[in-house]
Amino acid sequence: MFPEARSPREAILQFLTSLQSPARILVAISGGSDSTGLLLLLDEAVKAAPHLKISLCAATVDHALRTGSADEAREVAALCTPLGIAHTIMTWQGDKPKTGIMAAAREARYSLLAEAAEAFGADLIATGHTLDDQRETLQMRGVRTEQLSSGIADAVLFDRRFWILRPLLFSSRADIRAFLKDQRVSWIDDPSNEDVKYERVRVRRQLSTDPAMETDIRAAWEARLAVSSAAAEWLDRHFRLHGGLLGQVSVDGLRQDRAVLDYALGRLTAVFGGQAFAPGRAQMERLLSFVTGGEPGRMTVGRVVFDLRRDGLYLSRESRGILPLVLRPGEAGVWDGRFEAANGSGATVRIEAQATRSSLIPVSSGLRLRDVTGIQPPRVGAVNDSTKQDESPAPKDLGALDSCDEHRNEGEWSRGLPKSASKRAVASAPAFSVDGHPLSLESAAAIHLTPYFAPFDRFLTRFDFIFANRLSAVFATAPYARPPLRSIDGKTI
Repeated sequence: MFPEARSPREAILQFLTSLQSPARILVAISGGSDSTGLLLLLDEAVKAAPHLKISLCAATVDHALRTGSADEAREVAALCTPLGIAHTIMTWQGDKPKTGIMAAAREARYSLLAEAAEAFGADLIATGHTLDDQRETLQMRGVRTEQLSSGIADAVLFDRRFWILRPLLFSSRADIRAFLKDQRVSWIDDPSNEDVKYERVRVRRQLSTDPAMETDIRAAWEARLAVSSAAAEWLDRHFRLHGGLLGQVSVDGLRQDRAVLDYALGRLTAVFGGQAFAPGRAQMERLLSFVTGGEPGRMTVGRVVFDLRRDGLYLSRESRGILPLVLRPGEAGVWDGRFEAANGSGATVRIEAQATRSSLIPVSSGLRLRDVTGIQPPRVGAVNDSTKQDESPAPKDLGALDSCDEHRNEGEWSRGLPKSASKRAVASAPAFSVDGHPLSLESAAAIHLTPYFAPFDRFLTRFDFIFANRLSAVFATAPYARPPLRSIDGKTI
């Protein structure tokens, strides 16, 4: 929120005055110097400015990965008690993965913090990331790409529920530790911070002896925000959605600024392919060369088929490699990274691709598509929500779409659209079954599907907020929660 190095006290004060109030902040505290400093700095500032109407609570996540972690969590609880700050310990239960432990721990940590925030009635979560963390991240990303990186975001929406804010992101660890020493407060040193098997530790040691040139974060952030805003406008002008399954980019849309096209197509690929990240640089270069080359043809990138025609570009999920999802009664889950499903029926439901289900009940049998898929047929030929959302928005719940017979729907899909593109999109649609048989109409009505945006719905940075929110309008889903801030970078929002 304040992209320049500053003293920890100054950063905290400006952070608090930027918040909408009243507000309750959940402070994520591990016991390390950064998070301990964050807690004490916030406590000091909140007590000095009661007119801000801000209160604190705290949570410690015990990842249960090493001996002594539970004792350390109790030490943190003891620190909070005399300060009058409510504190809870959240423990990562269950078996831990043998590979990718850092990524899994991060997922678990934020899930548990969100649970704690909900229990405390908090409005947001604050973490103790520092300028040192930012420099390490920039260094690691710099090894992988020559592109200017925006580094760690100062504000991230987690799981569409809670904004995670990082008020010390441009304060140094040395300054935070100096503050703690002045307060005569010790901190816990995590042994994993010295384990060179982790890339971040190796980079940290390199930076301590050979500091790299600082990236101009303000410029990188402003550039990222500008391209996100331009890509949102690009969506309005050049992108159409048919039935929630088939995307269409106009010919003129493919002639726009390359940076905007790169951003927009990369994120649309992630959304239609159900993946958390846009394709890598090499894949995006191939894709951009293809779509701007003008020669009709097809290309598959990131699990998405791009079908270039004289009238524009069509994109949909390829029908291969779509894994089934089984939900017991009352369970919810994300299918293929594209749809969030909640099973409100009394049966265990299997969700798989229509292409797979068609082998059980052929569409040519004359049955209504709902009988085959277990959901109302997607209106693949319908006008997208981005251009007519005020007149007739498509419902958020795909199970609520109007049903009609198979042949009438097929006519709608084909009207003005390439048949092969629309059929490919429908083949990737979700289909429901119980014990190998289609659901009854009553049971199918109890299965609720909503679009899921894999690159945004779990972690959405404020840099991507404008584009993601516009995409929500295109798909007629609920808008994302706005950041709980009155101002960013000194500008009122």
